[in-house]
Formats: sequence, C-alpha cells, structure tokens
Amino acid sequence: MHHNLLLILALLFSVFMMVMVAKKMKIAYPIFLVLAGLIISFLPGIPEIELDPELVFLIFLPPLLYEAAWYTSWNDFWKWKRPISLLAFGLVFATSLIVAYLSKAMIPGFTLALGFLLGGIISPPDAVAATSVLKGLPVPKRIVSILEGESLVNDASSLIVFRFALAAILTGSFSMHEAVGQFFLVAGMGIVVGLIGAGIMYLIHRFLPTTSAIDAALTIMTPYMLYLGAEQFHFSGVMAVVTGGLFISYRSHEIFKNGNTRLNMLGVWTTVIFVMNAMVFILIGLSLPSIIHGLEEASLIEGIKYGVIISIVAIAIRFLWIYPAAFVPRWLFKSVRREQSPGWKGPIVIGWAGMRGVVSLATALSIPFTLPDGTAFPHRNLILFITFIVIFITLVIQGLTLPFIVKKLKMPSMDVVLPQEQQEAQIQIRLNRLALNHINKNYSEVIQKSNLLKNYQTQISIETENTENQLDLLECNNCTTQEIDKFSEILKEIYDKQRLEIFQMRREKYYDDEEIRKAELQLDLNDLKINPNFH
Repeated sequence: MHHNLLLILALLFSVFMMVMVAKKMKIAYPIFLVLAGLIISFLPGIPEIELDPELVFLIFLPPLLYEAAWYTSWNDFWKWKRPISLLAFGLVFATSLIVAYLSKAMIPGFTLALGFLLGGIISPPDAVAATSVLKGLPVPKRIVSILEGESLVNDASSLIVFRFALAAILTGSFSMHEAVGQFFLVAGMGIVVGLIGAGIMYLIHRFLPTTSAIDAALTIMTPYMLYLGAEQFHFSGVMAVVTGGLFISYRSHEIFKNGNTRLNMLGVWTTVIFVMNAMVFILIGLSLPSIIHGLEEASLIEGIKYGVIISIVAIAIRFLWIYPAAFVPRWLFKSVRREQSPGWKGPIVIGWAGMRGVVSLATALSIPFTLPDGTAFPHRNLILFITFIVIFITLVIQGLTLPFIVKKLKMPSMDVVLPQEQQEAQIQIRLNRLALNHINKNYSEVIQKSNLLKNYQTQISIETENTENQLDLLECNNCTTQEIDKFSEILKEIYDKQRLEIFQMRREKYYDDEEIRKAELQLDLNDLKINPNFH
C-alpha cells in the first residue's frame, strides 16, 4: 500500500514538473507528456503500468466531458450546429465505417465487429489537445468553437458506435436495423436522464442552503451521478453528462450567485481537470510497454504498420469530409450562403487539428480482458497498440506542426467579433450604468442620508469613467500595438510592486489576513485583464 502510494505521488510530481518544462519550451503539454511517458516507460526499473479498464473509463471520462460541456458556449454551439453535427456525427460514422472495412481486409482474423470497435475508438478528436495547441495562436473564434463543439458531441457518437460493436462481439449477433433504432433510443434517453438529473441538481443548488464547499463538492459528484444513472438503465451515460453539463452551465448564473462560490468552484475544477488530463496523457506513454508485451497475434512491426496505415487513412478521411461539408451546404441552401465563407484556410486548420487523445485511450482501455465464456478478448492488445499509434501520430506529429501551419496561413478573422478587451470594457460599462440608474431611480432620497451609498455611487461613477477611457484607448486607431504593449507592461510592473507592498503589509501584521487576501485577489483580477492567459 505504501509502495503504491509513493509511486502515485512520484508520478504526480513528475507530471507537474514535466508540464512546467513543456510550458518553458512552449510545447502543448499533452504532446510533451505523451513523449515523456513513452521515454520514461523504457527506463530500467520503471514498473509496467496496467490499468483497470472499468476504473479508467469511470474515473476519468465523466468529469472530463462535464467540464468540456460546462465551458462550451451554448450560443456558439447552437450557431455552428450544422458544421458541428456534420463532424461529430457524420464524420465519426464515416471514419468508423471505413476503418472497420479497412481493418477487416488488412488484419488477419479481424472481424467486421472488431473493425467497428476500433473505428469507434479512434474516430473522436480530443478537445484538450487541440485547444492546448491552438491557445495563443491567431485562430478565428469560429474554428475554435467548431472544434470544441465537435469534440463535445463526437465523444457520445463514437462511444455509442463502440458500445454496439462491443455488444456484437460479446453476444455474437448484430442487426443494423436494430442498431439504428437502439442508437436513437440510447442517445435520446441519455439526454432525458441528463436533463432530469441536471434539473434535480439545479433545484438543490438554488433552493437548499448550500455553502461554497458543498456547491463545489456537488458539482464534482454531478457528472458521476448522471453517468451512472444513465448507464444503470443501459442508456448513454456520455449523452447524459454532456446534456447535464450544458444545462447546469446555462443556468449557472441563477444558482451560483455568490462570488466566493464561483471562485472556489473554479479553483477546484481547474485543479481536478488539470490533474486528470495530465495523468491520462502520461499514462498513454507509460502503458505502451505492457501493450507491446501482450502483442501475441501480430509482430511489433506489423502492429506499427497497421497503426500507421490506419492513422493516415483517418487523417485523409477527415480532410475528404471537411471540404464537402464546408461548401456543399453553401451550394444547396441560400440561407447558408448568407454566412461568411470559411475559405480554404479554415478547413485546413480544422482538418489538421483532429488529434486523438484522452477519450480514445480511455475507450480502448475499457475493452474487457475476456469474453463471457472466459476466453481472451480477440486482438485486444493489438487494438490497444493501434490506438496508441494513432494517438501518437496525430497528437505528436499534427500537434507539433499545427502552430507552424496556422502561422503560415495567416488567416483573417472570419466573423465580425469585437476584441476581448473591448467586450469586457463594454460589459463593465453596461453593468455600472445599470447600477447607477437603479440607485438614482429608487434611492435618490436615501443617497442624501447615507454616506455609504453616496460613496458607492461616486465609486461606480469613477469606475465607469475610467472604463470608458480604457475603451477609448482600445478603440483608438492612432494607438500602435507597441504603445498598447508598453501600457500593459507598465501596468504589470505596477501590479508586481503592489504585490511586494502587500507582502510587506502582511509582515507588518497590521491588517487582517482576510483583507490582505482580498487585495491579492483584486490584483490577480487586474492582472488577468492585461494578461488573460497568465493562469
């Protein structure tokens, strides 16, 4: 027990160190962790990692899906529902179908059901990998929204394909007519379970006297309860988690009104999801030796050959699908032609961003070791090995070259979108004006008698004026990029000096620690405005 705990702590510590190294080298951490895990796994004395399939799927998948749904913009998701649906459903099914027949024809002893199983595993791209690589790059918001929406829904469609293929292997029978009907039943009822479960959690958060800690704990429990609740009735747990996450996220302003609650939840979820993602990506590399040792049906060279061919085919299918999906609807429907054309550059980025990762690994590891009659599951290690090769090629090769491609393409903005700083300033001005109007309209007499309210009114007025000046600066066409960067640099220096001053005040022990922490938080929020990626 002590040895296993020490091993886990050492692994976690190593993961954190490697993430910091990746940040220093300006490499997306999923790519770096896969490479690092692969190298570490072949060092002498490193124990082989063998993961319980059910444990990996249950522990990692629900919170990762829930978090992805939580941070998905419902407005953007609905706005780009057509390209998202074509990628998340059409492309997943096309990839699964082609990979199924290809693997059956290419791999000796491979059945069509095993081919669909493999196709369901490798068809969904990973959101974390794509957004980690694209972070900070000049990519139009539309592309990021489509990639995030695709990865949110394609997990559900691919896992349903995987589930039916697995059932066909375990039972020995498969009917396409029944599978199609079951697909809509399983997915639809998963959505229903997700809405019911999310509705119950909504009522608990809103009407019961919860605390910040309880709210955070309940949000961690929610994806597991939604997933297990749906799976208990043999419906899609993935659809339940995604639906529940979108519902709670959309209503979050009604149930999480306390700022402390929101910040507490942000800290909890940021830490949990980071640790889970980091652990899974390094486990991808660490688990390879045990997979290789289990390759009994095929040699290592053959396994690599199969993996490379299927990787190339999966990448090619994505490009062959994306361009017709982008332009055929424009030729057929006048309403689509009103949208700004994606051009030829946008589909290239979306096509090359189809990196596989966490969900593919977790799905592959969930394959049972044995069939119901006790015999070994056919080609299990070969499927795992091919999955690893696909993840490795798409994540490392595409991930490392994607920033270069984006910079070379120099894509213009596809949609008329205000810069983030201007949006923030305008939002703040509207909120401040609402506060001033409310006070002046309803409490004009109270202002004369209350110094507190009068001071608040003055403070809001000053903040509004300052924000309007900031907005004028942001909208100023005469202001060069160098001038704005210098302004941000000076503000950063001021905030750094203010942090030193806060540290000095803490040493003086004159102010309460609670007030010191509030001042530090405000500085962090100010820093976030000029450096939104500092966290």
